[in-house]
Amino acid sequence: MTKDMTAGSPLKLILLFSIPVLIGNIFQQFYNMVDTLIVGRFLGEDALAAVGATGSICFMMLGFAIGIAQGFGIKLSHAFGARNEEELRSRVAASLSLGLGVSLVLTLLTMLSARALLTFMNTPENIFEMSYDYIIVIYGGLGATMFFNIASAILRGVGDSKTPLYFLVLASLLNILLDIFLIVQVGMGTEGAAWATVISQAFSAVLCFVYMFRKFEILKLKKKDFHLDLGICKSMFGVGIPMALNYTITAVGVMILQSAINVFGSTVVASYTAAAKVEQLATQPMVTLGTTMSTYNGQNLGAGNYDRIYDGMKKAFLLALVLAGFSALVCCLGGMPLVSMFLSEPTAEVLSYARQYLLTISCFFVPLVLIYLYRNALQGLDQGFWPMMSGLFEMICRIAVVWIFLKPAGYWAVCFASPTAWVGAGLPLLGVYLHWKKRMKRLH
Repeated sequence: MTKDMTAGSPLKLILLFSIPVLIGNIFQQFYNMVDTLIVGRFLGEDALAAVGATGSICFMMLGFAIGIAQGFGIKLSHAFGARNEEELRSRVAASLSLGLGVSLVLTLLTMLSARALLTFMNTPENIFEMSYDYIIVIYGGLGATMFFNIASAILRGVGDSKTPLYFLVLASLLNILLDIFLIVQVGMGTEGAAWATVISQAFSAVLCFVYMFRKFEILKLKKKDFHLDLGICKSMFGVGIPMALNYTITAVGVMILQSAINVFGSTVVASYTAAAKVEQLATQPMVTLGTTMSTYNGQNLGAGNYDRIYDGMKKAFLLALVLAGFSALVCCLGGMPLVSMFLSEPTAEVLSYARQYLLTISCFFVPLVLIYLYRNALQGLDQGFWPMMSGLFEMICRIAVVWIFLKPAGYWAVCFASPTAWVGAGLPLLGVYLHWKKRMKRLH
């Protein structure tokens, strides 16, 4: 049930591993979009803006949890590639223990700071309470997000990208049903959308762990596996923390951008929210490639197969260019029909703002796909420092554009903030990988 990525055709393995991950990512975006769609159509433009206004502060904390989980998964892939089953089980046990501790701390901190974060974000007064009702439930359910992603990371670390897909599909369908029930039937408002997300992820996380420990002999844990070794914990956090901080640093820049968008009022916030959902959907193939290459590189690094890493990365680069073009076509040709789905009667103003944003960012998807590819690839190669620094570059570029150009350029500054950040982060990552490759060829 596991997939060994240390032997066989690299391109074939990358594609076969990517397909279930891509379907899973699309389903995840799908049920996030359904949240937004149901909120916009049944609760109105202000409610849509309220959920959208929380996007960056959700991403900041959820991204930290996801980054920790992905980092743990990379260390598992190293042990799996090295055929060290005892160390693999010890790392699985450490993932569960450390994940529990991190999720408890994050939940406490975020729930206490939720109102202060919304105030810092310049959340419009007419949507403030709706935003708070949504975010406080999401923060309360951080543990569900953490453990769902830990379970997925464990399975992907041993080469199984299909099982996380099945449970993600289940979570998506359950989320949609709960959205309809809690928002339309019960009338819970934006809070109902948040409860639907948390409950569906918690339910799927439990089922995923039950299935995983029953069906995967290699992952069945014993009491001795839960003895926390300081060296293992240090190595797990050594990859997990930089990945988590990378998400958080990037999110700070997005928060600054969102606070600038909020100044324009709820109409622009609603327009940006819908357009951002289209962007997230269109770029999922890029996200998938990055996830795949972190596992591919992690297993081959554990096995010492450096030539396979070079070959796989060369093929992944060519695939990345194709994916950038595909994502741009989705935004340019399908953007407006998708944006129109989020509101029952979208105004011409809302559509105009959304079109301007999507057409602008689609011209810069090549540096974006470089970020997804090389950031994840380097993390899989135990090179966590520069991916974290790329997040810092991304944040600085995004903030600089907002602070310098917001007043003279208005909404155009919003449209160019992310593309500028992608250029500032993507090209240096390519250079870091090429330097690593040159150094490894000299050593091996």
